[in-house]
Amino acid sequence: MRSIEDLTARARIRDAALARFGADGLAGTSVRAVAADAGVSPGLVLHHFGSKDGLRQACDEHVLEGIRAGGAVGSEALAEVLQAATPVRRYLARAFLDGTSEASALFTEIVEHTEAWLADGEQEGWVCPSDDSFARTVVYVSWLLAPLVLGDHVGRLLGGDPAETATAVRGGRAGLEMLTNGLFADDRWLTAFTAVEDQERSK
Repeated sequence: MRSIEDLTARARIRDAALARFGADGLAGTSVRAVAADAGVSPGLVLHHFGSKDGLRQACDEHVLEGIRAGGAVGSEALAEVLQAATPVRRYLARAFLDGTSEASALFTEIVEHTEAWLADGEQEGWVCPSDDSFARTVVYVSWLLAPLVLGDHVGRLLGGDPAETATAVRGGRAGLEMLTNGLFADDRWLTAFTAVEDQERSK
């Protein structure tokens, strides 16, 4: 059994790595830099995680644990949850920009979890049915992550870092407003794209 101090050191190192990977990417991050940020020796980092890749794997797992544990969040706790997610948003943004195979696996698992979540929502009545639930999930996840990947452009126009809570909430609320109330007042574009899809399928 690990001691409480050991577990605390491991979590502190992981959180430092999450922030450092989010800022500098995988290639730009060293074990020594993470150790300095966490206030420990490089040897202790290697003791807990084995290598920089092991450290990155621990960060991926930490992010996925948060996603797997997601669900209904009361309004009182929402601000706290969003604030705590800022390092995770930065980590995800950098991971997807780096385009590693690990980032691809991370994206796939996020999509799989989200597809199950939306399917539960359909059964419970708070998500509308879809003709192509998998494509809907991929697009939905892509929409959620796009402000992070396009961070400089989105931040310039919205006046803040999309990884920070205020800008993330502003963009998130705008997206939810469209998803909840709709954007178009008629179905002309849906009809047009459905016709094109039917043509492609008939080829």
